[in-house]
Amino acid sequence: MGLLDGKIAIITGGASGIGRATARLFISEGARVVIADIQEDKGQALATELGPDAIFQHADVSRESDIKAMVDLAIAHFGRLDCLFNNAGYGGVSGRIEKTSMHGFDNTIGVLLRGVFMGIKHAAPIMKKQKSGSIINTGSVAGLRAGYGPHVYSACKAAVIHLTKSTAMELGPHNVRVNCICPGGIATPLFAPVLGLAPEEADRAYAIMKKMLASEQPIHRAGQPEDVAHAALYLASDHASFVSGHALVVDGGLIAGKQWADAWIARRGSASDHNPQK
Repeated sequence: MGLLDGKIAIITGGASGIGRATARLFISEGARVVIADIQEDKGQALATELGPDAIFQHADVSRESDIKAMVDLAIAHFGRLDCLFNNAGYGGVSGRIEKTSMHGFDNTIGVLLRGVFMGIKHAAPIMKKQKSGSIINTGSVAGLRAGYGPHVYSACKAAVIHLTKSTAMELGPHNVRVNCICPGGIATPLFAPVLGLAPEEADRAYAIMKKMLASEQPIHRAGQPEDVAHAALYLASDHASFVSGHALVVDGGLIAGKQWADAWIARRGSASDHNPQK
């Protein structure tokens, strides 16, 4: 038996990166999945790979009509909705605040915050009627600590974390859980633009980021999409039936504190500086 036997899930941004890894894992654990994404070719190819338990739906999460359509498809095709993973995202507008365009600001807010809000809005009535459901949002360590992402991205992720807690308070009495996952350095195609690479160079971006992230946190390896997928599996499953309003950090220890080796060296150096017998 799988952890998600009989459950129906929607995964936004499901065609690549964390979303793709989650779709594969959910299917392997018995779920049926709507893969929602703007990447038509990749989404259709993944749905074909995963077989009859997966279907693809084009969805720009900044458009309410697309959000409604993906939820309607899940109900029409599978009959219910047990999990919504609001995962779609991108790095958004970046740069110094005085140079940030308001067009880029609006677009970033549209995907990273508006999209999550609308996903919850359209899933909530269905799950309330069922008296069950799990909504999972993708936050970030950038929403918990400053300096880990661009300004607008970080602000959106902080808002997603608080929106998660706020909606968990409203939906909890209906047995609907709302949680978020806060990834740290995960090697995904998301980093291609950050590295000055084209989207089609995602494999190269992944290899570069994997190397770059290998020693950035106490666990000395880059985070993998599967690390986040397994966190989503837990939150979607009945094993997390008493977990709501929670921000689950998946970052290899990145934001727990200064790395032990660095702190030890600093302490030793400080002690040496004050040792009169050195």
